[in-house]
Amino acid sequence: MLKWGIMATGAIANQFAETLLQMGDEVVLTAVASRNEENAKKFAEKFHAAKWYASYEELCKDNEVNVIYIATPNSMHYENCVQCLNHGKHVLCEKPLTLNAKDARSLYQIAKEKKLFIMEAFWIKHLPLHKKMLEIVARGEIGEVKHIRADYGFMTSKSKKRKFELSLGGGAIMDVGIYNIGFVWMVMKEKPKSFESKVTMNEYGTDEFSTVIFQFPGDKTATITTCIGMEIPTESVIYGTKGSIHFPNYHRAEKMYIKQYGGKSYEIDMPFEINGFEYQIRETNRCILEGRLESEVLTNRDSLEVLNIMDRIRSSWGLKFSVDE
Repeated sequence: MLKWGIMATGAIANQFAETLLQMGDEVVLTAVASRNEENAKKFAEKFHAAKWYASYEELCKDNEVNVIYIATPNSMHYENCVQCLNHGKHVLCEKPLTLNAKDARSLYQIAKEKKLFIMEAFWIKHLPLHKKMLEIVARGEIGEVKHIRADYGFMTSKSKKRKFELSLGGGAIMDVGIYNIGFVWMVMKEKPKSFESKVTMNEYGTDEFSTVIFQFPGDKTATITTCIGMEIPTESVIYGTKGSIHFPNYHRAEKMYIKQYGGKSYEIDMPFEINGFEYQIRETNRCILEGRLESEVLTNRDSLEVLNIMDRIRSSWGLKFSVDE
């Protein structure tokens, strides 16, 4: 059984720890760390972790911990991943893995040299319903995929600066647009030839609302709408030459509708066992226990290509950061 550590104690870390707690004998939460001592202690007590630390360095030095889930702000992901890898820890890092593809490529190289597993916590890729959807697409049930639509918008307080400031990895595309782009990549599995976008920037100088139209080889297209400041359902539709697949909520995918043009329509329900995080945790455990350095479910290339697409979109908006060519 692998012994997990959690780095940071915010909302997403709480959700992750709650998942570990409900997975029973599959996993054990050994230690947690926060830069705030009181937060670390309360978190450990709440989720029955044996140890707690007031610094990330102490967690990384814990010889009992095998793998660390990183839930720090986006801008800290790269340095925290390096820190974990340098102490011989396997890593599951919250999305986005890094602020750009160049840094992600660097992390994969470090992990390879140290023979350690690292994966972005792009949890929706591991959901059973998405795996079923890919099977349906692969066997041609809806024909050739010609267009995909994926949207995501939500409300949040402007007091949460990490959601908005560029230096902290803020902006709608980095926060939730990664799901839209990741869903499109999941199905298309190829780079867009080109894209056009319309963006509204906020007072922090990052994207608040955007619509992007992608052009893919073979006259295929995709559109995504992403925003902070409006509630936009996380709906997606995959249109093929013989039918379509509709997700009323592709982000928390438990139901989808398959419609064949002029033919049968049906739905598939696959409720989560817990909250959906359990599938990426199991995949991480499996890979580490089998000595794998990379998951075939969510490959390094998957994460890199999505980051590359986000890099180019944000660069087209005039946002300045290092772009991996």
